[in-house]
This record gives sequence, structure tokens and C-alpha cells, in this order.
Amino acid sequence: MERSLRSARAVTFVYFVLCGTVMGTWVVHIPAIEQRAGISHATLGSLLLLLGAGAFAGMQAAGRLTDRLGARLVLPAAGVLSSGLLVLPGLARNAWTLAGALVIFGFGKGCLDAGMNAHAVHVEKAYGRPVMSAFHAMFSIGGVVAALAGAGAAGAGMGAAATLAAVAAAGIATALLSARGILPAVPPHPAVSVPDGPGAKRRRAPGRIWVLAVLALMIMLCEGAANDWSALHLKDVLGTSATTAAFGYGTFAATMTIGRLLADRLVARFGPTAILRYGAALGAAGITVVALTPWVWAVFAGWALFGLGLSGCVPQLFSAAGHADPAAAGANVSRVAGLGYVGMLAGPAVIGWMTHLTTLNHTFLLLTLLCVIAAASAAVLRTGADRTREVARSTPRPPVRHN
Repeated sequence: MERSLRSARAVTFVYFVLCGTVMGTWVVHIPAIEQRAGISHATLGSLLLLLGAGAFAGMQAAGRLTDRLGARLVLPAAGVLSSGLLVLPGLARNAWTLAGALVIFGFGKGCLDAGMNAHAVHVEKAYGRPVMSAFHAMFSIGGVVAALAGAGAAGAGMGAAATLAAVAAAGIATALLSARGILPAVPPHPAVSVPDGPGAKRRRAPGRIWVLAVLALMIMLCEGAANDWSALHLKDVLGTSATTAAFGYGTFAATMTIGRLLADRLVARFGPTAILRYGAALGAAGITVVALTPWVWAVFAGWALFGLGLSGCVPQLFSAAGHADPAAAGANVSRVAGLGYVGMLAGPAVIGWMTHLTTLNHTFLLLTLLCVIAAASAAVLRTGADRTREVARSTPRPPVRHN
């Protein structure tokens, strides 16, 4: 059993890297795809919303299928689907074909996202200790793999379509070869009655799940804003070179990855509530520094704190959603992840709209507000284990008697 559990954890790492690589490969080739389709930046921004809509639909479908059929069937299929559909944007020749390609590709990506997170919840439950943050760190590492692969392919003279096809083929093979290590379907808890049949009513998500989803939207909106605006802030507001500006996002991404690799140990010691509360508070402090300071070195420090603070927040929200109801783990994770993904895509647009009202650096104060709200709402993650831990800390230890 221990060996199969280690295998399940390893293949979950693989699927998270796969998802990050597929998404990162698309991102790396956006300029080439945009040029091939002959569209403007503004048109591309609108089309990205279709990618988000497709991903949201895919998450909802795959989440429910995972609850019914199990991750062992759904996750490999989602990996194959997401990888195979990666080639479509590279074949688009105009705005209309790219729009259709992004909706379909987004659907496949959403299926993989929901399936792998639902399986990660089952693995974490089987381990009996926090392991979710490390999985999300693997997604970030997948993005690095995509960037390196894209740079190597460009250096070798490969076009966007050929590179996407090569990554798609590798992704399909990876998804299929990793399928054997996936945990079998988790049987419903005896106390939970799962309706079945054509006349069955869909399970309603409790209010707590939607609170988690809104928090995910806020945190991932902050992440999306950092992804798209950190380099532009350094270049346009502080007047740095393009090379220096690129390190703004690099600093944010690096500390987020490091934080996720360390977060599971901190969750085990202090609990998910503390990670969300103090992580979001640290993120608020970091982005406030970015918004208000005129010094480049301080801005880099602010982006580093922002990434480190946010690093452990989203994995705890996904984990809490998955553990809330074992019989609906996939559906609940898909709700939280789906709304969070909407926030990640909306973040850059919201900041862009706000630049019509104020300067770019001052728009980041909205992110400060969202982080403060998330920190103040952290009690939604509180569990019985957290309360036991707090009582143990507050209870004075009896004096040690020496004979």
C-alpha cells in the first residue's frame, strides 16, 4: 500500500508538470500565434476570455466525472485531451479560427486541471498530511520546462505549429504512461448518499465552498495581475531597461515556487488557516511596497514578498474544497478552481481598465485590498485539528519536578 501511495504521489507530480508545460508552451508561443492569425493585442485580450470560458466548462465537466468514474479513468483522458488540443491554436489563421481553437483548448486544459487537483486531494487524504502545495510547485516548474523547450525549439528553427505538435505528442505519451499509478476511485462515505439515475438532483455546493471559490478568485486575480503587469510596471513607471524589467516577474515566480515547495511543512505545523492569514498579509505588504516605492531594489523586494506570501494560499483553498465532501471532491475542487481561473484571467484586464483612472503603480493597491480581505477571511479554513493545535499551544505546561 505504501509503495502504491508513493507511486500515486509521483504520477500526480507528473500530471502537474504536464499541465504547467502545456499551458506554458501556449504562453511562450502567443506572439507567433498572434502574428500568424493577423490579430491585434486588443483582439487577443478578448479571445483569452474564451480560453477562460472553455477552461471553466472543462473543469465543471471533469470534476463531476471524476466523482462518478474516478481519477484513474478521467485523469489520463484529460491529459491526452489537453495535450492533443494544444496543436489547435498553432493552426489558426484568423481571429475566428483562433477563437474556436482557444475555446476547445481551454476545455481540455480545464479537464486536466480539475482531474489532477481532485486526484491530489485523494493523495493528500491518503497520506494524512499536507502535500498539496508541492503539487502546485510542480505546475510552476512545468512553466519553466515550457520556456526552456520553447527557447530550444526556436533556436533550432522550429515553427510554432511544429513545436506545439511535438509537445502535444510528448504530453499524450506522458499522460498514458503515468496512468497506472493513479489511485482507484474513492468509494462514497457511508453517511453520504449520492443520488443516481436520470431523476436524481444535482448535489448543491454548501455556502462554504463558494466562499472558498471567491477567495480563490481574489488570490488568483492577484497572481494574474503580477504575471502580466510586473515587467511593464518596472519598465514604464520606474524607467528600467527591458532586461531589468523581466526580472520583476522572475522574482515573483521564483519566490512563489520556493514558497510552494516549503508550504506543506508549514501547513503541517501551523495549519492552513495560518498559512492563508499570514501569507495573504505578507502578500499585501509586498504589493503595497511595489505600489508606493520609487526605488527599483525595493520593488524587487516587494514582488519577492508578494510571490512568497501568495504561494501557499491557493493550494489550501483547493485542499479545503476537496476535503469538504469526499463524495463530491471533484465537483467542489472544480468550482473553486474554475472561479479562481476566472480571476487569474480577469486580473490583467481589471488592472488595465483601472489605468484609465490612475497610474499603474497605484492600481496595485486594489491587490492590497484583496489580500487584506483574504487574510481577514482565513477562518473559513479552520478545522478541528487547527482548534486542537491552538488549544495545545495556549495550555500552559505543568512544571517539571526535579528529584
